[in-house]
Amino acid sequence: MAKRPGLTLEKIVDAALQLAQRDGETAVTLGALAKHFGVKPPSLYNHVKNLAELKREMRLRGLLGLHQRLQDACMGLAGRDALFALCQAYRKFGREQPALYQMTLAATEMDGDALYQAGRKLLTLIFAVLQAYQLEDEELIHATRCLRSALHGFVSLENSRGFAMPTDLDVSYTHLIQHLDSMLAHWQPKVKT
Repeated sequence: MAKRPGLTLEKIVDAALQLAQRDGETAVTLGALAKHFGVKPPSLYNHVKNLAELKREMRLRGLLGLHQRLQDACMGLAGRDALFALCQAYRKFGREQPALYQMTLAATEMDGDALYQAGRKLLTLIFAVLQAYQLEDEELIHATRCLRSALHGFVSLENSRGFAMPTDLDVSYTHLIQHLDSMLAHWQPKVKT
């Protein structure tokens, strides 16, 4: 079957992301995308095998986009400055592209090579920032989980309008980063369970 001129996987992913941004990820269907492009759904199968593959492509775009945003923010910085830049860039990405951000959250260990590599690339960047706090091995993983949980919690609550009090959210987020910096600087490797 011939591919429709002008229709590419990249354009389909772009349209799917716009649809997810506007109406949520559940609104992304091959039927909705076919309607968007003025084609019949089978025309999309020339570019994407099924909806699951399309969502993998969307997720890959999200991981690569988040990595690029964080890398650009941290370039040339180290320690506390790199942490602040990373945290601010993470929040900005989550606020500007909430649907795409949501797609970056699941673990990539069980996914295909491209997703796994994108996930590792992002993790390697975060590890590089946290290693300035003299964290290694399992402690680096624990610290990364703490950082990710704190940032995601804030971004998720902010995106779902979970902060109703009129106090400045930017100030609250700065407090969060300052306390993360303090926690990392005074990391206790042995914890009681």
